[in-house]
Amino acid sequence: MAHPQVFLFACAIALLASSSMFSAEVIEHSFHVQNHTISRLCGRQVISAVNGSLPGPTLHVREGDTLVVHVFNKLPYDLSIHWHGVFQLLSGWADGPEFATQCAIRPGNSYTYRFNLTGQEGTLWWHAHVSWLRATVHGALIIRPKRGRTYPFPKPYREVPILLGEWWNANVVDVENEGLTSGAAPNNSNAYTINGQPGDLYPCSSNKIYKLIVKQGKTYLLRIINAALNNQLFFKIANHNMKVVAVDAAYTNPYITDVVVVAPGQTTDVLLTANQVPASYYMAANPYVSVAGVPFDNTTTTGIIVYEGAKLSSPKMPILQAFNDTPTTHKFFTNLTGLVTGPFWVPPPRQVDEHMFITIGLGLIACGKTGNNATCGGPNG
Repeated sequence: MAHPQVFLFACAIALLASSSMFSAEVIEHSFHVQNHTISRLCGRQVISAVNGSLPGPTLHVREGDTLVVHVFNKLPYDLSIHWHGVFQLLSGWADGPEFATQCAIRPGNSYTYRFNLTGQEGTLWWHAHVSWLRATVHGALIIRPKRGRTYPFPKPYREVPILLGEWWNANVVDVENEGLTSGAAPNNSNAYTINGQPGDLYPCSSNKIYKLIVKQGKTYLLRIINAALNNQLFFKIANHNMKVVAVDAAYTNPYITDVVVVAPGQTTDVLLTANQVPASYYMAANPYVSVAGVPFDNTTTTGIIVYEGAKLSSPKMPILQAFNDTPTTHKFFTNLTGLVTGPFWVPPPRQVDEHMFITIGLGLIACGKTGNNATCGGPNG
């Protein structure tokens, strides 16, 4: 007969494994991707959309869950879905980039993605990975702690995805193809958006604006996602500071700021406390572009934060950053540091052995318009 202590230890291990197994779930969704007509900026436009919405569905899972998504391609284009930032441990075939990890889903066909979300918590996102379809085929992927675990910060009153995007008054596939054919930069977008809405600074858009109702004194977790194709964006809220607590599904040491900078594909989680006089306040996003001479959409998208019980009034506007405000951008990014107290699955090193300074540049060198190279120049020659 086994020793009683050995038996009890074995039982404890079995119970722990059983508890871990039953705490995880299989989360299942269906994506029907097809043409959808919506009104924006004084006109109606056919877009590609998932389940008839822009942005597409927000997927909620817990760390350790398995996500199963059935994708039905009802578009006239090839399609695949990329799960941006997911580690894809032992499931690389489910990552989504067409002709890298899978063949594209042909029109009229379907494909099922199945993968586990382990060792990650926070905000990620999903998007189309063929052509420019991701401009409208995208949505949030939120990974909460597994049951029994908490955030490394006080539990917020509510969690709100904030997806920043770009809008074209055209078929985005045509915009991309025209650029590829001409060799010139594709046309700039006509607007930026917050949760699919351009905001009231654009024409015919006074009622096309995202509104968030808040209660005074409550703290909200804003899960900010930059789903724009080509631009880094500043994000501000009038009269309010934000506390950054995570970036790209990795917790950070809390950092208080009045402006957030997010690059395309990046996510930033911030805590917003509704601690101002009850009124209406604009949230706004405008581009950050550091390279001179590159064409870009220099406009601003807005949403509104409205305090419960506030009297109707014109929203207060934040002071926006200049489009080339590199010092503010540098300050923001260099103040983001990993949360060394966890939770983490691979402990970060506490001792630095080597300090390295790495620069990454673009090949902005004139190509020399001689001979057969007469038309080789891009936006900067």
